[in-house]
Amino acid sequence: MTETPHSPKGIGTVTLTLTGIAAAFGVAACCALPILLASAGIGATWLGGVAFVAAPYRTPLLLIGALCLVTGAALLLRQQVVAARCGPNGVCTPRWMRLLTLVGLLLGVALLWAGYRYV
Repeated sequence: MTETPHSPKGIGTVTLTLTGIAAAFGVAACCALPILLASAGIGATWLGGVAFVAAPYRTPLLLIGALCLVTGAALLLRQQVVAARCGPNGVCTPRWMRLLTLVGLLLGVALLWAGYRYV
């Protein structure tokens, strides 16, 4: 008997989360991140180039980031439900991947909120 290889579980959720983080980073690079990093005593001059490129696309980046993060959260919720029914021998998304995805979603939401709030 040969086993069929399974595709990695949770790749779509991770991709949406990373896209949401990238869009939120572009939105927050203008004003929020320099303020937060400067208040922590960390230089933020390197963000000038990112802010210059991302500033004209602020509204589309906000929409893309929000859409990706909401969709990623919905997929993560579905993964949690499937994992609860999966059982010990089932093929589910690993717990560590679901946890890292949750942390990424929270980071993306924080960046998106900061980029929206501090303009």
